[in-house]
Amino acid sequence: QVQLAESGGGLVQPGGSLRLSCAASGSFVSIHTMGWFRGNPGESRMLVAQLTTGATTNYADSVKGRFTLSRDDAKNTAYLQMNDLQPEDTAVYYCKTVATGNNYPRTQFWGRGIQVTVSS
Repeated sequence: QVQLAESGGGLVQPGGSLRLSCAASGSFVSIHTMGWFRGNPGESRMLVAQLTTGATTNYADSVKGRFTLSRDDAKNTAYLQMNDLQPEDTAVYYCKTVATGNNYPRTQFWGRGIQVTVSS
């Protein structure tokens, strides 16, 4: 199974920046996708950015040009650089990965979530 450790959230003023990190650990053979979703209590989680197996990155329209997703395969870590943050970016951000292991098929795993608050 895969454990995802998220870090880098917090409080930032409008126009500021944060970088989220998501480190994958545990037992897996291959990680297929890594990405970030966000949501608030009672809401569905919406895609922010996701890096697919073919090295294609998909972004939500609302973050294009402001957020950049990257991945360090050697560290099994994904980074979400968030610039020009706005109050509407306030949410709990969740890391998600799809991985395959020796004892399990392609399976998705979620982190616990990390709070990002944009406020003056």
